[in-house]
Amino acid sequence: MTKHGALVVPEDAVEKHPSALGRFEAVAAAAKGKRIVVFLDYDGTLSPIVEDPDRAVMTDEMRDAVRGVAARFPTAIVSGRCRDKVLSFVRLEELYYAGSHGMDIQGPTRHEVRGGEEEEVLCQPARDFLPMIAEAHAALAAKVEAIPGAKVENNKFCLSVHFRCVDERRGGGGTVAEQVRAVLRDYPRLRLTQGRKVLEIRPAIKWDKGEALRFLLSVPAFSPSGGGGGDDAFPIYIGDDRTDEDAFRVLRARGQGAGILVSRFPKDTCASFSLRDPGEVKDFLRKLAAAAT
Repeated sequence: MTKHGALVVPEDAVEKHPSALGRFEAVAAAAKGKRIVVFLDYDGTLSPIVEDPDRAVMTDEMRDAVRGVAARFPTAIVSGRCRDKVLSFVRLEELYYAGSHGMDIQGPTRHEVRGGEEEEVLCQPARDFLPMIAEAHAALAAKVEAIPGAKVENNKFCLSVHFRCVDERRGGGGTVAEQVRAVLRDYPRLRLTQGRKVLEIRPAIKWDKGEALRFLLSVPAFSPSGGGGGDDAFPIYIGDDRTDEDAFRVLRARGQGAGILVSRFPKDTCASFSLRDPGEVKDFLRKLAAAAT
């Protein structure tokens, strides 16, 4: 059912996580008369969750699916990862990249400068925190190095402490959290959140994937009328983690767009639809691109 271009999904249907593939026609009907814009998380969405975060590579088939969507709709990757790391995984320079939970946003345009090219950086709201992040990274790495399986990842504007490979049966997971909290006592301007087997340390500013979504919707490429508000856009946001809920809430509040949770199991979510795994994400993206031809 649609109302003024907004997608209206019954509450019981939301609780049952209707498939975005099975309800594709409903998504297409809601987007009619609007310009679709696409936002994609990376880990667990475009690539499977793996034990070693450095091995979270996407398949060539998924890359082709993303390339097909980006050829038809403005497309952004919104990830907790460092922007450069996600770009090295995806390898599609025509996309927008919002790394560090949207604290580091780069456009696809590259300017020729003496000696090479220069990236177009659009937004870095936490730039003043860079020295503090570097210092906290060194302290965290020293703290958790004695815990087998724990790993600290520097995502430039935020830090990720991975404990997927820690033996929690021996209290390892709790030990990691305790060590992280001990370090953060010296950094009151940093805050701690938790994702899927990962602890996230971020600047304590009002910025998350939802704010990144709002910002990108104000960028001319994502705002078809050029007004900067994105009111004539129909955002589709696909993600699998708790941090993506901030973006789902933005879509629900604006009453237009489709949030899609990637999960095999029912969860409390502000998303309207679901896809089971990256394989279904690939199928959905292909279907979306085909519908635009």
